Amino acid sequence: MNKQGTDMNRPNFIFIMADDLGYADLGCTGARSSMPVSPNLDRMAAEGMLLRHGYSNSPVCSPTRFALVTGRWQYRLRGAAEEPLTGRARGDKVVGLPPEHPTLPSLLRDAGYATGLVGKWHLGYPPHFGPLKSGYQYFFGPLSGGVDYFSHQGSDGVHDLWENETHIEEKGYLTDLITDRAVQFIDSQNQSKPFMLSVHYTAPHWPWETRADEAESRRIGKSIRHTDGGSLETYHRMIYEMDEGIGRILRCLEEKGLDENTLVIFTSDNGGERFSDNWPFVGQKMDLLEGGIRVPLIARWPAKIIPGITSDTPVITMDWTATMLEAAGVQADPDHAMDGLSLLPLLADPRWTLERDLCWRMAHREQRALLRDGWKYLQVDGHEYLFNLAKDERERANLAQLYPERLKELRSRWLAWAATLPGIPADAKVTLAFTEADLPRATH
Repeated sequence: MNKQGTDMNRPNFIFIMADDLGYADLGCTGARSSMPVSPNLDRMAAEGMLLRHGYSNSPVCSPTRFALVTGRWQYRLRGAAEEPLTGRARGDKVVGLPPEHPTLPSLLRDAGYATGLVGKWHLGYPPHFGPLKSGYQYFFGPLSGGVDYFSHQGSDGVHDLWENETHIEEKGYLTDLITDRAVQFIDSQNQSKPFMLSVHYTAPHWPWETRADEAESRRIGKSIRHTDGGSLETYHRMIYEMDEGIGRILRCLEEKGLDENTLVIFTSDNGGERFSDNWPFVGQKMDLLEGGIRVPLIARWPAKIIPGITSDTPVITMDWTATMLEAAGVQADPDHAMDGLSLLPLLADPRWTLERDLCWRMAHREQRALLRDGWKYLQVDGHEYLFNLAKDERERANLAQLYPERLKELRSRWLAWAATLPGIPADAKVTLAFTEADLPRATH
């Protein structure tokens, strides 16, 4: 690609991902909190597009991140079979994002973009895997999943804070440290060169700690799964403090005159758990019910998106990879074709729709799901369900016996899709953060 004379016209990208955020945890998606939890994200939605049918590629964190960084069904890569990837993968040569695989940051980097990731990586451990090996030119954050906000220790007790490929010690509340580095990255950019910045907060993932909870961090020590702590007030404050950081990022763009031609996307890696509000959906993280995969989704791009609009077109995480590449004029690697679809037509017209199947699978509880034309096929623990989401978003009325032919059709489509992908490896692991008793589950 000839970049001469084109860089000033190519958009910047900021992809902001929360961790375990429930669908109704934001004001613009129906928050029922007694305190304002997301004024900046609500403003972002008012200035852009609120996508009410946004789906994550998985109901658990690292598989969704594999899909985002590659733009492909995560099941194509061995590392994404972990539900999720944990510290047991330290030193593993297979369970991670292969450095040779093209990624969103590597493709944009090679096309002249500055690329950075601040926040959670969760795609494999050194020395075989890491952000700088997969296209990011700058990295700050943890490599693993859940991390204490003050001690910066992971759930295995290992201190986990890095800058580029250097293990660092730095005091501070992790949400704020991530925001600080994001603002610094934006502020350091040369306006003649476009950039792509991934901002992957760990909030509001456990442990449940606000800026005021350093004493709680000391109390729980290495037991960061935190089954004896947290509250709705704490949880909402964690979201609010993340939202404050997003406000700082948006203001930085405005102050540098970059906001007009910067596509900012906000979403979550999967549905919420424990203190989250997934209303009106049932299910949560680890479930292929709507509560596990329907996530908040906002896009803001003043140069292209009419402010204050909504869309009901179903989209999925990996679509944003294809969207950003097309917006940048960058071609995907022909040997690693995108499974996601560009949403540029949708950003121009919220009524735009496309006919396709959205599919999921989980080793956990042998789950399967397929969404097509508002109908959803679901299998959990060997039991099959058929829902009409247009009439029953809470997935309470199982229509499998009333519409056996539709059930058969959607089941066949799921099987045909699954046949194009590698199976679930026998050594893949499912890791639940909490026991079934700790997490009340919706009945199916």
